[in-house]
Amino acid sequence: MQNLDIDLLRTFVAIAQRETFASAAEQVGRTQSAITQQMQRLEQEVGCVLFEKRGRQKTMTTDGSRLLAYAQRILALNDQAVQLARSRGAGEKVRIGSPHDVADSILPNMLRRLSKLSTELQMEINVGRSPFLMDALREGELDLVISTRYDEAFPGVKLRTSPMVWICAEDFTFNPGEPVPLVMADELSLFRKLSIAQLDAHGISWRTSFISPTLTGIKAAISAGLGVTARTTELLDANMRVLTEGDGLPRLPDVAFYLYVQPTCTSNILRELFESTERIATRFGPAFV
Repeated sequence: MQNLDIDLLRTFVAIAQRETFASAAEQVGRTQSAITQQMQRLEQEVGCVLFEKRGRQKTMTTDGSRLLAYAQRILALNDQAVQLARSRGAGEKVRIGSPHDVADSILPNMLRRLSKLSTELQMEINVGRSPFLMDALREGELDLVISTRYDEAFPGVKLRTSPMVWICAEDFTFNPGEPVPLVMADELSLFRKLSIAQLDAHGISWRTSFISPTLTGIKAAISAGLGVTARTTELLDANMRVLTEGDGLPRLPDVAFYLYVQPTCTSNILRELFESTERIATRFGPAFV
């Protein structure tokens, strides 16, 4: 089956719109003789006469009128396809979730990469706690999630492994002989579970000093000198310091951050981001993502 030349069809439609070869030549930026040669080639492709002379003018034949309707539809579909390909997700809305811990580090990098894939992408950002973000992903309320939770139910890739450390205020006085005053989140917190497990495993007593459901509250309590928290190094700022084994506290395990995509996600942009992230992590390791 022979394919029709899009350029020839575009000139053909221009002639129909402008009614003369000379006027159509101006529209498509060609000479009149070039227009005539194009129509001769189109007639050879379709195997019929498209124009006939009536006096000094050329008018469209019945076959030409029949082809015109198809030519207009072909051009419309072609132009729509080109526009869609160039837009790369223009107007598309994607919902992204990230924990507070990496909202200033991993998340901006992800958003930057997304913006390069599509400058017109609409991004809705949900910064919250990992267990709630995973619930939202499971319910289809988010399309892409960064999380500390490992979950085989979703396609995922490890983004980074961060050291978890004991953090307190710069001027906080830590007394190894007393129960460790813990600043924590509630029972859903991975950091709470890991820190208590390590203290219990080493026979170190502890007490609850402050509980907050948000990282903002935990950071405020630490800055106020209310106690010690176990968190990744992303929490540290100039007014805080790290307590180590030399202070009598046990070493804490590293925490991994994962990128998950909704299995039913239809966004080609998000799929491209996820797959490129997976390729980089597989080839070079999470530290290069």
